[in-house]
Amino acid sequence: MDILTYEIFFSLITLTFLEVILGIDNVIFIAIAIAKLPAKNRQKARIFGLSLALIIRIIMLFTLSWVMTLTTPLFYIKDTAFSFKNFLLLFGGLFLVIKSSWEIISDLFPKKINENQKEINVAKSMIAAIVQISLIDFVFSFDSVITAIAMTSNIPVIITAVVISMFVMLVASEKVSYFLREYPSLKVVALAFIFLVGVILIADGLNIHISKGYLYFSLFFTMAVESLNILIRKKHKHHL
Repeated sequence: MDILTYEIFFSLITLTFLEVILGIDNVIFIAIAIAKLPAKNRQKARIFGLSLALIIRIIMLFTLSWVMTLTTPLFYIKDTAFSFKNFLLLFGGLFLVIKSSWEIISDLFPKKINENQKEINVAKSMIAAIVQISLIDFVFSFDSVITAIAMTSNIPVIITAVVISMFVMLVASEKVSYFLREYPSLKVVALAFIFLVGVILIADGLNIHISKGYLYFSLFFTMAVESLNILIRKKHKHHL
């Protein structure tokens, strides 16, 4: 029996690509969650966040029978079914909307922190970042696992695709974090993206389905325009 057939290889490549695409919002969220940490702690938090996402996805794959029960209707409102998944999406969406809104407000009205509070705040921020990443990883993992199962029933292929995509996202998240720190205007775009992801999750929780394709296109288009603006501003500075 062939271990790696053409069909398995094609499934692996396709699924890896999809997992990376589905992980974009997770990467951006992690970059924002660790943005205020000291430089020495960011990489640790980033690796922890993505490792946690990997562990959660693998656990969910091996407990698929339980995961699928999350879609079982608990009650109906005017012929519309509501399951635990709906409440999970509503919770995740509200969390992202509140988190992104709070970050934007914090950037608009920054608080002054004295030297005596810095050590305490660093510890609290590290714990807060880990808790936030843990919560949202679970929400994002749900769609990722369901998509993977819909693509193929080959569990080893799914796990391999998830592991590869995590390594890709680890490298990507470092670059995303760098750009968000260096260019504040891109951080605002990223926060707006997270806000919209939250709105889409809330809509999904209410059984109003909105395609994420429009959201991804808007993100990449806005990022491209803002990147051009940054390049133009840099050139103007050199000419002055």
